[in-house]
Amino acid sequence: MNVIRSPRAALLAALAMPAALAAQAPQQQEAVIAPTDNLVVDGVPAIPASLAAEVRRYTESRAAGLADWHPTRREILITTRFGNTSQVHRVRAPGADRTQLTFFDEPINGATYEPREGRYFLFTRDVGGNEFGQIYRQDTADGRVTLLSDGGRSQNGGMRWSTKGDRIAFGSTRRSGADRDIYVMDPMDPRSARMVLRVTGGGWAVDDWSPDDTKLVASEYLSVNKSNLYLVDVATGERTALTPAEDSVSYGSAEFSADGRGVYLTSDEGSEFQRLAYLDLGTRAVTPLVTTIPWDVETADLSPDGRTIAFVTNEAGVSRLYLYDVASRRHRAMPEVPAGVIGGVEWRGDSRELGFSVNNARSPSDVYSLDVGTGRVTRWTESELGGLPAAELSEPVLARWSSFDGREITGFYYRPAARFTGKRPVVVNIHGGPEGQSRPVFQGRSNYFLNELGVAVIYPNVRGSTGYGKTFVKLDNGMKREDSVKDIGALLDWIARQPELDASKVMITGGSYGGYMTLAAAFHYNDRICCSLDVVGISNYNTFLKNTESYRRDLRRAEYGDERDPQMSAFFERTAPLNNAEKIRKPMFVVQGGNDPRVPRTEAEQMVERIKQNGSPVWYLMARDEGHGFRKKNNVDFQFYATLMFVRQFLLGEDAARQPTASR
Repeated sequence: MNVIRSPRAALLAALAMPAALAAQAPQQQEAVIAPTDNLVVDGVPAIPASLAAEVRRYTESRAAGLADWHPTRREILITTRFGNTSQVHRVRAPGADRTQLTFFDEPINGATYEPREGRYFLFTRDVGGNEFGQIYRQDTADGRVTLLSDGGRSQNGGMRWSTKGDRIAFGSTRRSGADRDIYVMDPMDPRSARMVLRVTGGGWAVDDWSPDDTKLVASEYLSVNKSNLYLVDVATGERTALTPAEDSVSYGSAEFSADGRGVYLTSDEGSEFQRLAYLDLGTRAVTPLVTTIPWDVETADLSPDGRTIAFVTNEAGVSRLYLYDVASRRHRAMPEVPAGVIGGVEWRGDSRELGFSVNNARSPSDVYSLDVGTGRVTRWTESELGGLPAAELSEPVLARWSSFDGREITGFYYRPAARFTGKRPVVVNIHGGPEGQSRPVFQGRSNYFLNELGVAVIYPNVRGSTGYGKTFVKLDNGMKREDSVKDIGALLDWIARQPELDASKVMITGGSYGGYMTLAAAFHYNDRICCSLDVVGISNYNTFLKNTESYRRDLRRAEYGDERDPQMSAFFERTAPLNNAEKIRKPMFVVQGGNDPRVPRTEAEQMVERIKQNGSPVWYLMARDEGHGFRKKNNVDFQFYATLMFVRQFLLGEDAARQPTASR
């Protein structure tokens, strides 16, 4: 029988309820952040909605990169994010409002104006991070967008405008999927696309057009230590070697001189480092132009009038901007440029102003320009920090330690906020590549670890990193691969000697090759770490080289080794994290993009499954609409929330309430 009680009677009954029964009453559950349909989540605990509010300031920063100058007006195109993805915006003057011009669900990978009147701009875009970039034209008058490339499973990009400004040359894998042929096209007529050079290999690119538009200089990238340059006849496709094929020399930033008699470039011929140089097309002789800077020249750009070369050096990870006067053959530093990492160097058409971006620990990437006559620097954009005070953000120091063979290894060490006392936990974050380098840049969401959790962050540049000479970059090739893992072991020794760091609380993380290093360190140093976080990492080089996209397979073999060699294949099997997973007993979090063309998701899936078989804790997060790392803000945010849950539970040892997982 149902008993109907008055509200007063119900209240009295509730007050009379024994405490034990009251404790058994259903409790109101806290709201959680549910995974969206594009996410595959396995083993990750439900994420409280309150976490998003707690960390919001650390997820709302933006960055801006210079895309191009307008050809007739002092205004620029930039790429920045106001919604979920980075898009093209126009900035009409320094400090002016940003006007969004493209509106796509997928991020835009840069843009370039039609160089005569700016009637349209070109940009590239892929789908879901698959890196099959297509070329599009957007007309400035009405915003109409036209697909210019084939729209299929091909890579298209590396666009270079002709001197006259009526055509582009670009690379495309449309013919075979593996070979990056060179095409020429009038962007106003996609049907005009014509293959100029048929090649073998995925490392080809167009560097520049000759002043009379009859020739191209093209480069063939074979490895970080070797590339070749060619002169290509635009009409006939005939190619002529400019550099000896037998030499192990790396070239970059090739541009024709104003008179067309030579090519300015960077080269490490006769040097540990890339130097600014000149190649005489008549004699084929390469002459270094700047020999007094013992660091890599990482980019160089000749002014439209052919009188000045702007070049940027990488000096222990920090950028320096220089101007080289072609007539006097002298260079000068530009100290007025803010300290940090410089990118996107681009001359304005009048040759009097140079645009670029600067990124440093207290500022995300923003766009600046330099008046080359006066040295005055002008800031064009000021990207938001999400409410974080710049002065409170940690700036790194350069840490040094000796590895197993006595070689010095360095890394950037970000200390946590000063209010945290006692020995601090550590996150070791290993860069990808391996032909890459960790540099002192804005930490974005990682500032939360430093400011709110009191966790130190160290970015090591293990052997094989770029920026320290061509000998150093070769030290991890082939069967020397695990020597770089030993550099992490030496870093763990260094951490143990630091009075302010807690060697019993260390997490290893990294992406791509850094993901491989994470997996390798997880089994080599299982007893010395708390946990690990692998992002798009390689779990077995044999399966990786079999499944990576064909246009990049030979380029990776030059670095890692050829799996078709039985000895190399046996080495890969012996050292594969996949085959050593039984040694991993500490918790691991694996993050992967479903469309990754570089490190296919099978590398993550097989590793997760193997660790599950061992009974070790493993979390897995995969985004179906991402590739080699997450780029869409909603996915990046979810990854960050899950990472914080992982760090708090397994690095910091905070009690984790038993709660349902967020599996999908």
